Amino acid sequence: MLSLLSPPPATQRSSFTCQAPPLGLLLWPGGSGEETAWEPLLSSRSDLLPVKLQAFGGCSGAPWCSTEKPLFSPPGAVLEAPRQLPGTNRTMATPSATFEALMNGVTSWDIPDDSVPCELLLIGEASFPIMVNDVGQVLIAASSYGRGRMVVASHEDFLVESQLFVFLVNAVGWLRSSSESTIGVHSSLAPLVKILESCGIESKIEPEVNDSLGVYCIDAYNETMTDKLLQFVKRGGGLLIGGQAWDWDNLGEDDRVLFSFPGNLVTSVAGVYFTDNKADTNCYKVSKKMPKIPILVRCEDDLSEDRDELLHGISDLDITNSDCFPSQLLVHGSLAFPLGLDTHHGCVIAAARYGRGRVVVTGHKVLFTVGKLGPFLLNAVRWLDGGRRGKIVVQTELRTLSGLLAVGGIDTSIEPQLTSDASVYCFEPTSDVGVKELQEFVAEGGGLFVGTQAWWWAFKNPGVSPLARFPGNLLLNAFGISITSQSLNPGPFHIPKAGTRTYHFRSTLAEFQVIMGRKRGNVEKGWLAKLGPDGAAFLQIPAEEIPAYMSVHRLLRKLLSRYRLPVATRENPVINDCCRGAMLSLATGLAHSGSDLSLLIPEIEDVYSSCYLRPSESPITVDVNCTNPGTRYCWMSTGLYIPGRQVIDVSLPEDAASADLKIQIGCHTDDLTRASKLFRGPLVINRCCLDKPMKSINCLWGGLLYIIVPQNSKLGTVPLTVKGAVRAPFYKLGETSKEEWKRRLLEYPGPWGELATDNLILTVPTANLRTLENPEPLLRLWDEVMQAVAKLGGEPFPLRLPQRIVADVQISVGWMHAGYPIMCHLESVQELISEKLIRTKGLWGPVHELGRNQQRQEWEFPPHTTEATCNLWCVYVHETVLGIPRSRANIALWPPVREKRVRMYLSKGPNVKNWNAWTALETYLQLQEAFGWEPFIRLFTEYRNQTTNSPTDNVNKMNLWVKMFSQQVQKNLAPFFEAWAWPIQKEVATSLAYLPEWKENIMKLYLLTQL
Repeated sequence: MLSLLSPPPATQRSSFTCQAPPLGLLLWPGGSGEETAWEPLLSSRSDLLPVKLQAFGGCSGAPWCSTEKPLFSPPGAVLEAPRQLPGTNRTMATPSATFEALMNGVTSWDIPDDSVPCELLLIGEASFPIMVNDVGQVLIAASSYGRGRMVVASHEDFLVESQLFVFLVNAVGWLRSSSESTIGVHSSLAPLVKILESCGIESKIEPEVNDSLGVYCIDAYNETMTDKLLQFVKRGGGLLIGGQAWDWDNLGEDDRVLFSFPGNLVTSVAGVYFTDNKADTNCYKVSKKMPKIPILVRCEDDLSEDRDELLHGISDLDITNSDCFPSQLLVHGSLAFPLGLDTHHGCVIAAARYGRGRVVVTGHKVLFTVGKLGPFLLNAVRWLDGGRRGKIVVQTELRTLSGLLAVGGIDTSIEPQLTSDASVYCFEPTSDVGVKELQEFVAEGGGLFVGTQAWWWAFKNPGVSPLARFPGNLLLNAFGISITSQSLNPGPFHIPKAGTRTYHFRSTLAEFQVIMGRKRGNVEKGWLAKLGPDGAAFLQIPAEEIPAYMSVHRLLRKLLSRYRLPVATRENPVINDCCRGAMLSLATGLAHSGSDLSLLIPEIEDVYSSCYLRPSESPITVDVNCTNPGTRYCWMSTGLYIPGRQVIDVSLPEDAASADLKIQIGCHTDDLTRASKLFRGPLVINRCCLDKPMKSINCLWGGLLYIIVPQNSKLGTVPLTVKGAVRAPFYKLGETSKEEWKRRLLEYPGPWGELATDNLILTVPTANLRTLENPEPLLRLWDEVMQAVAKLGGEPFPLRLPQRIVADVQISVGWMHAGYPIMCHLESVQELISEKLIRTKGLWGPVHELGRNQQRQEWEFPPHTTEATCNLWCVYVHETVLGIPRSRANIALWPPVREKRVRMYLSKGPNVKNWNAWTALETYLQLQEAFGWEPFIRLFTEYRNQTTNSPTDNVNKMNLWVKMFSQQVQKNLAPFFEAWAWPIQKEVATSLAYLPEWKENIMKLYLLTQL
């Protein structure tokens, strides 16, 4: 028997009319041999052919079958590949598939004119929009929590509107855990019972939610049932809830809607909030695909009281003497806010609301021990407790924090982990952090006080984004605060002033979007310079099927498709603190996140790529040495270059894919995000893991291709096949013939190339390499230089791993700077590759940086010797390899200049505070000129081979140096160093008294002749 039912009567309308039945309800008996089962099949098409339904277990023709778009998912049905939603145990379809199911058959949002909804705020990783208006405000959303699900409407009238019964049936079907689940409806939504009943779905009025129900429907104003509703969803129930908060805000005494509105006490645990913003009712969109979540929903006023409470009595956050470099925090959540900022808007401490709970994050656990932060630490714990006067649990490793809190009258319990009765938990996240447990602890009202840094983790895991994999971020990303690999200098951090705007990633991105659209407008100074790198960092958070993150990706792709990406060059630099500068960083981040920008971004032609450079049509296979005898990750050159705007395909053997190899496109590693003008993109390299035998990688800027090999790897030669590359000139001393080099220069189109020995690799533009007919004499000279560098430093030669020097159009600091690689400007290329220039004018700059790489913290006394001891290598190399005396190698070492410098130092009263740079170098040169180079070589070797722990403070390190050098030369050098105002300890001077006096001590002469 076939029954065709007309739509149920409209509520809040006097009549319902339409030209033809917009919705048919077809009921068919179950399959033969089975119990009769009646199920609804809804369609907006009046010409729908009857389809036979079967009971669950057989799927032929059911609305959730693969042959039809599903209206809702019955128990056990999977719409797409299942996934585990963040913070849930329930395996469910992706949000995009669920959206399609919820919207199946919905062709319009026919809302009564007098039903003015509020705007919903979505911050949860599991939440997603369903209904938006024409200005992008979210009016209906869905999410999940624990084992359950919820659908949230921004007005209760939406849930009793007969015109929406297609959506309501879809929603109830998705919320049900099984077809037998009982649907309960609170009396506030009584008309919903008739709507569901007319669609063949049984429901009943239930005054309270209870465990016998599978779905509960209620308005958002009930204040007595919030805890029960939360636990109902957490245990697996489905919640359909609706209400608007703007009118409640007008009537209520508490104007903090986000944290006091009854509905928010339930839905916020799943990242959905009712706001007091009235929604525009001119037009409601019916989206074919899931709408974007707005970048910004104004709710700043609701956070001002929290900020005031946390910063009560605080003038600044001073960590000057904390002996730590905290990580910079990325504050990206709508309910997250910064508390301590440096002059570049770098955040060191931040806080957030999430669900019913609260979070405070510091960029280093050492900040838990800083005495000057005591008042703030007390404020933070009290705010996190929220007036409950509950149990404060401090992780065992952070017991010093317990002492600081005790001074302020807060008792704590030191525990190895979170306890079930805790109100606040203070801890450092580690690899075994219980993400789900801690996120639910916060969502349901707990307070988390987190201290950790990510830069060391990032250093140990190159090519792996800390935003994606660092244990602390697996927990904190969802709260809208992430820990980056960028470190901040210790110092006083200013706090946001009441009534003033403070940089926030999300609000700045919204302003950037407006400016790009209107081509006018301004933001605060420095905000756009900060937006670029922050956006690039945000885009590293895994975003697949997480609408809160994917919405940002979609926005940026849209902007890039509309506006041409600027090209930064020395002749036409891009101002960093402007929209064009922000676009460079945002485009890079978007490409690194996996977006193929080749169709969105025009051809790029800069110093790293050329619009005329085309990749080889055929894949190129090269053999890469993946043995690394060193103690750190190293780059292995491939001789390949990747043009810009490419998606390359890389393949390697199975065993290599599990060997912790990384791939890197580009060698220009300097981060220019703090530069005022950009001659290139702020970040132009891309690193990622080679964790699969086949991998596709996006490259925006182009660059030489490297394999990053972990320390102590014994993998040997690995064949690497790359599609999308070109060959680049590469010369290896002892392996490449002169004829082969000439051929490579002619045939290999890569715009950058490399000259290599076993000890050094120079990376320079191919245009400069073409001036070298035969690199062999040059590289043999460089090997002599490297041998001398190793000898003075007590390092075995040949080096276990070669040093690298890379030329760049713009570097982050100085004329050159040390590191791996050493970076220099393009103007220095001739100095690097001209044997004649090296032998006649020397190599002071490059050897200075090689010396910096030789410095060891055991015998360095920063900041005094940072720019001093490295110059010992300059003097040694110039005199022993190049035959250039020190007085000619650098004008600062001309004898009259040296003497004047010493006398000026003594005339002011010798003080170690003034003992820096060239003055500090003079001390070492006097020793060298008296005792030769051998004591230095022996001493540096001894330091390198030390197995015992050395002192870490300058005073003890300086006294140890005095003792060890005195023993090397068998002279008592304590008086010499005392003349230089070194802080010689009495016991050290006494211990050296047995050694002969150094009668030739030149400082005696200076002191005797000092006027």
